[in-house]
Amino acid sequence: MKLTIDRVALLKPLGHVQSVVERRNTIPILSNVLLRADGTEPTGALALSATDMDLELVERVPAQIERAGLTTAPAHTLFDIVRKLPDGAQIEIEASGERNSMVLRCARSTFTLACLPPEDYPVMAGGELAHHFAMTAAELKSLVDRTRFAISTEETRYYLNGIYLHATKNDEVPVIRAVATDGHRLARVEMVLPEGAAGMPGIIVPRKTVLELRKLVEESEAEIELALSETKIRFAVGGATLTSKLIDGTFPDYDRVIPTGNDKVLEVKCKDFADAVDRVSTISTEKSRAVKLAIAPGANGGSLAISATSPENGTAIEELEVRYLNEPLEIGFNSRYLLDIASQIEGEGAQLLMSDSGSPTIVRDRADPSALYVLMPMRV
Repeated sequence: MKLTIDRVALLKPLGHVQSVVERRNTIPILSNVLLRADGTEPTGALALSATDMDLELVERVPAQIERAGLTTAPAHTLFDIVRKLPDGAQIEIEASGERNSMVLRCARSTFTLACLPPEDYPVMAGGELAHHFAMTAAELKSLVDRTRFAISTEETRYYLNGIYLHATKNDEVPVIRAVATDGHRLARVEMVLPEGAAGMPGIIVPRKTVLELRKLVEESEAEIELALSETKIRFAVGGATLTSKLIDGTFPDYDRVIPTGNDKVLEVKCKDFADAVDRVSTISTEKSRAVKLAIAPGANGGSLAISATSPENGTAIEELEVRYLNEPLEIGFNSRYLLDIASQIEGEGAQLLMSDSGSPTIVRDRADPSALYVLMPMRV
């Protein structure tokens, strides 16, 4: 195989595929990226593939193909080389099957990389993906960004290590809903059900797949094609195709942890509230990160005192004007969890619906009813 490609054209897809490759691999071929050159001169395409056996990413980019063929190369090493080459440079890549090596030339630089046989490269089994629908990049970003912070990292509860995506109804309106929870907080976001998604099964998209997908759609404005079954999902984003196994497990009945009788309503200006929590939490201990909210009604609508105490650091308190018309309440939260949720609220005002100091609190964006967050309180 022999080809010439612009450095910028190669760097971006190479950055995507190399991040799929795990840093430590017991199977050597999984440390490599598969390079497949096809087409005739002067135009053609280079396809880059990487897999960890659960996830496969293939991305195609235009290249000048002099000789079609395929090889594999160490993914992280190749990425580091291309990253360090000068901007605007032309890269020539040549590989011959007999030598098990690949030569990369750019200006006065020449790199020879040891390759593994491409026939050893594993291919993910296809299988029928019966459900097909499309979403815009903005819609997919919204679902992912507003839920992924709540994905659990606890491996023993593997069924929480992803985003639960399913079709359901809200007030008889068909919606697609994304849910994530780690037992301490829950994020639920929904939007109108895309055409073709009505019969889709409920699926759990793994955390790593979510992170790689988010990188792919970062700069994309195009429509994204989704195809899925009960065991696999495929995302087509421009010239890239991301295929992933799904988590084989049952997501818990999240409706049971969303309280329905929370009648104490606190309304705050989200940015002022988040900034105050952030400042006060500087005092809280690293382990608990606890802050206390003391809320009371008042002549001007209500008052909120946010405080933190730690034996090592001392105390901090900040007061805010808020809207609160119920009886006084003191409740504690993990400040980091509170800030994670506050950062998802795009509107100016946030609403906290509480019951008592020991029950879950609902947090909503006053300007956007499509998202709902639940946060468990702490003893402080």
